[in-house]
Amino acid sequence: MSGVRRLGARWRRRRPVRTRLALATSAAVAVVAVGVCAAAFVVLRYAMYRQLDLNLTQSATQVVQQHRGAAPDVLAGECRFLSAPACAQIVPADPAADSRKPHPLPVSAPVREVAAGERAPYFSNTTVAGGPARMFTTNFGEGRALQVALRSDTVQQGVRQAAWLLSLVGGAGVLLAGALGYAVSRTGLAPVARLTATAERIAATRDPRHRIELPPGPPGREDEVTRLAATFNTMLGELEQSVTAQRRLVADASHELRTPLTALRTNAELLTRADRLTAAQRDRASGALARQLREVTGLVNDLIELARDEEPDPLLEAVALRPLTEHVVDAARAHWPGTAFTLWVEDAARDLTLPGVPARLSRLLTNLLDNAAKFSPAGAAVEVALTTADLTVRDHGPGVPPEDLPYVFDRFYRSESARSLPGSGLGLAMARQIARAHGAELTAENAPGGGALFRLAFGATAS
Repeated sequence: MSGVRRLGARWRRRRPVRTRLALATSAAVAVVAVGVCAAAFVVLRYAMYRQLDLNLTQSATQVVQQHRGAAPDVLAGECRFLSAPACAQIVPADPAADSRKPHPLPVSAPVREVAAGERAPYFSNTTVAGGPARMFTTNFGEGRALQVALRSDTVQQGVRQAAWLLSLVGGAGVLLAGALGYAVSRTGLAPVARLTATAERIAATRDPRHRIELPPGPPGREDEVTRLAATFNTMLGELEQSVTAQRRLVADASHELRTPLTALRTNAELLTRADRLTAAQRDRASGALARQLREVTGLVNDLIELARDEEPDPLLEAVALRPLTEHVVDAARAHWPGTAFTLWVEDAARDLTLPGVPARLSRLLTNLLDNAAKFSPAGAAVEVALTTADLTVRDHGPGVPPEDLPYVFDRFYRSESARSLPGSGLGLAMARQIARAHGAELTAENAPGGGALFRLAFGATAS
């Protein structure tokens, strides 16, 4: 049995889902159709024989009423069909008391037992005059039994006709079940077939812009397969965005690296001819080379940080925001000596903590302070404020042009006014990525009275 089961499982695995679904649906409908036909045949056969038995019972009742007290004898010798006069005879319990006329109906030991009152009345099938008949044997009183019989040819013929017709209906039901199973499998799995074709096309072309065509219908009433196709379309959309962002990052990084690498090569080639340069020229070339190396190194590190794009869950710890902010502000003062940094901490936020990675949160705040200092006029203050709800960094520079506000967190985006300033255009993009990885949200706006205001909202993550 286990071998047969294994063979069946192997056969199912080798068949397509459409074939298996069609076979399962066809088998279910076929079983129902055959079962209904079989039940109808049983009910019809029972009803026809039940009617014949009722006719026999009525005939026996009439004979008892008409021949009450009669001696053993043959009362009617012709067996007709259905409700026609039934052949009837009275049989004594003692065979010696039989009448001299031959019995048209068979007399057996059970008949004698009914006459003697030792057995209950019963129905039986027999043969009379060379044809099938249905016989009813009942007690006639005083050691006698009454036998009545009717020909059952028409009943058997009707049963055979019903069996033949119901067999045809059952066969037609099986064929219809096969057609319905095929139609159901083809219709029900059509979205799956489209999904498979789309996935194969994407695998062949490596183009995630393809989508599965969904059937029209009101939203919220889709079936499971349609929801699967819609989910696959959503996944393709996310994949397309990811691929597009990756290509844009590579293109932007290539563009940003081209200029410093060209300058590096120029200065390196210049230093190879150091014997032709004066000491001042060599110093300038060496300084430019070192500065450009630092810029390229910083740009590569920023790209690596952005490309990681991962949640910091494995390294999470409760980071105290006030000491971290004070440390970052002190480092900014040393790095930007010409800018005044002020820090205000709300009393309720002195013990505020945020689950996260200290190094990445420090990088986020450093990028915000560097950006503010870069756009602040000489001697202007950069104001940092920490509350239980958010952390804000405000400068007193020209602010962000309204048309640039939607793009300040895009990678490599630099407004017209910032093209001449140092930087790669990755700092704010990295800051927003780190903020979202820590469950916070970073936004930019223009502060009242001038300058840009960056707000890091903690949401429910801080405590």
